[in-house]
Amino acid sequence: MPLSYPTGTLQEHKACRAGAAIFDVSHLGTLRVTGGDAFQAIQETFTNDLDRINPGKAQYTHLLNDSGGVIDDVIIWWIEKSEFEIMPNASNTERVRLALERFQGEVYATDTTDQRAVIAVQGPKAQKILEKVSEEFSLIQRFSIGKVAYKDRSLTAAGTGYTGEDGLEISAPLDVAEELWSELVNAGAIPAGLGARDTLRLEAALPLHGNELSAEISPIEANLKWVVAMEKTDFIGKSAIENQVQTGVRRKLFGIVTNGRRPPRSGQPITKDAQEVGVITSGNYSPMLECGIALAMLPPKTLVGDKVMITGRSGQEEATVTALPFYKVT
Repeated sequence: MPLSYPTGTLQEHKACRAGAAIFDVSHLGTLRVTGGDAFQAIQETFTNDLDRINPGKAQYTHLLNDSGGVIDDVIIWWIEKSEFEIMPNASNTERVRLALERFQGEVYATDTTDQRAVIAVQGPKAQKILEKVSEEFSLIQRFSIGKVAYKDRSLTAAGTGYTGEDGLEISAPLDVAEELWSELVNAGAIPAGLGARDTLRLEAALPLHGNELSAEISPIEANLKWVVAMEKTDFIGKSAIENQVQTGVRRKLFGIVTNGRRPPRSGQPITKDAQEVGVITSGNYSPMLECGIALAMLPPKTLVGDKVMITGRSGQEEATVTALPFYKVT
């Protein structure tokens, strides 16, 4: 997927918010997890609780290290009773596979990344466009999974995405993926690149691994405590998370907006009352708000409405702590 197509990131972003955009996200990894103990292996490896969902549903969850940092954030597609597909960030696919192999039981994690393409169609008009290709797509609800017949092949699709908009992510066999992409574009989906994918997820305040999540940043610090099912008997990193919940953390993720159009950037220091208090993890220009927005690690006692200063090469710029997400889909 390119940074942008000829239409440009700004127009691709607005197409997703007003109509529908299509993304080639085949760079994501895919692990097919099977076996009689697959359910329990996932339960003891990841933070969320599969008992909260059922087969035919998808779930967002984290793989932690022993200190509570996030090795990766993934989406789990629960296909059938003992069959799952897990989508890690591409560079972490092997780490996730090895973590599952720690479980002593009948569980098999196979990397199937090179056997499929993944196409995401996102936006308020996504469903209408998908229906033009197959009515079966319209039966798949948010965070649900379905099988769709296409060109004598079986596709798997889930009501998930990374834009804050409704839509589907479709896992398609390689021999029909290009044709499916072309049909969806001809039906009205606007091709969008990595640039728009990043500005869209930032407006929706969705974390990016390596920025808001990392081996040094925990779900608690990233304001994602809901991803951690503390009621489970055990999972990797649970003791560290219990300690953070009990004693508190020294930093948490907040949103800030600037008065101008200049985009804040990752790594820029944030000061308050002339004292450095935090750092930006992700920042950019918001096409919908027409100002700079950023996610930042700040002291936990920070309040919405607080004024802070962002330090850059051109001096300092005032910003305001704001509620998240930055942009709410109506």
